[in-house]
Amino acid sequence: MRIGLLAPPLESVPPRRYGGTERVVGWLAEALIARGHDVVVFASGDSEVSAPLVPIVERALWRDERYKSDLLPFWSMVAGRAYARSDGLDVMHNHLDYFAFPAARFAPVPTVTTLHGRLDLPELGPLYDEYTELPLVSISESQRVPLPQGRWVATVYHGMPRQLLRPSYRRGSYLAFCGRIAPEKGVERAIAAAISAELPLKIAARLPLSDRLGGEADRDYYESQIRPFLDHPLIEYVGELGDREKEGFLQEASALLFPIDWPEPFGLVQIEALACGTPILARPLGSVPEIVEPGVTGYLCDTTDDFVQAIRIVDGLDRRACRASFDRRFTSDVMAAGYERVYKRVQAVTQETLVTSALSS
Repeated sequence: MRIGLLAPPLESVPPRRYGGTERVVGWLAEALIARGHDVVVFASGDSEVSAPLVPIVERALWRDERYKSDLLPFWSMVAGRAYARSDGLDVMHNHLDYFAFPAARFAPVPTVTTLHGRLDLPELGPLYDEYTELPLVSISESQRVPLPQGRWVATVYHGMPRQLLRPSYRRGSYLAFCGRIAPEKGVERAIAAAISAELPLKIAARLPLSDRLGGEADRDYYESQIRPFLDHPLIEYVGELGDREKEGFLQEASALLFPIDWPEPFGLVQIEALACGTPILARPLGSVPEIVEPGVTGYLCDTTDDFVQAIRIVDGLDRRACRASFDRRFTSDVMAAGYERVYKRVQAVTQETLVTSALSS
């Protein structure tokens, strides 16, 4: 099968540092190639993938100093560029969310869209009422709940290469937080829990960018609620980490703290922790109850007191069970197999539609 993967223009594929969707697109491309498919990646020109690359922007927009505020115009532009080069594809796999919908509706190549963001915003209702014919894939069962009108064809969990992060089964020496510094990520809760439990917390995160869309709110949150605690003897900010640095960071942690305050559709850091054999202590929002197995791979915690109690018993969990859960459910090969089934289903429906149309004419 010849498959096009349409990535966002914000980061390269794979990203140099932070960039969840682009990272997943890169992993999926390699896994599909390993399974014998021909893959074309539509992404920024500074991407590095084994598949043929069609540049949709010169370089990743987050690293292009020419554009600092409103990056949304590029999303429509890159969709047009990708579909203009889609001849010969059996299916286009869109990761631009709804920005590609107008082009997908009229393109000759069938399109399936994986939605990566939150769907509980009221503004999205009319949009998905309009595009009811386009097949959608959710990245967790919880993600799709606000949009029952969507044409959902599957839920496919994200997956990583099996050998990308190796496990450690030794007891960890600190708590870990890894993600964006933003109110919805609950970094302040992680800090409060660590201080209450009297254990070190290491924070691996990119500082908010005030010159990017929405960055001002994150910067205000950082300055008022996070920065004042970075001088605390138990709190250490270690910066943004690459894969090799992240491996050691998670391996040596007794637990990953994931105290989110929003319905996170997936949360890649959860499966990164599991791959490293590290249990997860998380609030039961969004995808968390689908990923964390309470008493096996971590604990679900609502309040700071819940986190403190879980921190005190987390070393009793078997870290091998965390890695086993990753190997069984969250590898890139498992993900690619799930998408293979989706592609075949979409192709079959498209072919049936063409036959029906031909017969009726």
